[in-house]
Amino acid sequence: MSDSNNAPGGTLRERVAAIINQLRPAIQGDGGDLELVDVDDNGIVQVRLHGACVGCPSAAMTLKFGVERNLKANVPEVTEVVCV
Repeated sequence: MSDSNNAPGGTLRERVAAIINQLRPAIQGDGGDLELVDVDDNGIVQVRLHGACVGCPSAAMTLKFGVERNLKANVPEVTEVVCV
């Protein structure tokens, strides 16, 4: 996990967590949830899916086209989002 980035808005992990927290209500509205597990020094964000997201055929698309796209747009250091 990288906490060395102290740019305005907090550490890399804090900024990623803030965006994920903005996205969670939409995911929760569909019966699922998203948990931030880690952010590494290479900008790879690890998340864990919960609830209806587990086993959902659309979860991979939500992760790439929803979560990853939003994170990359708002936190440029993010390179990829992976589910663990």
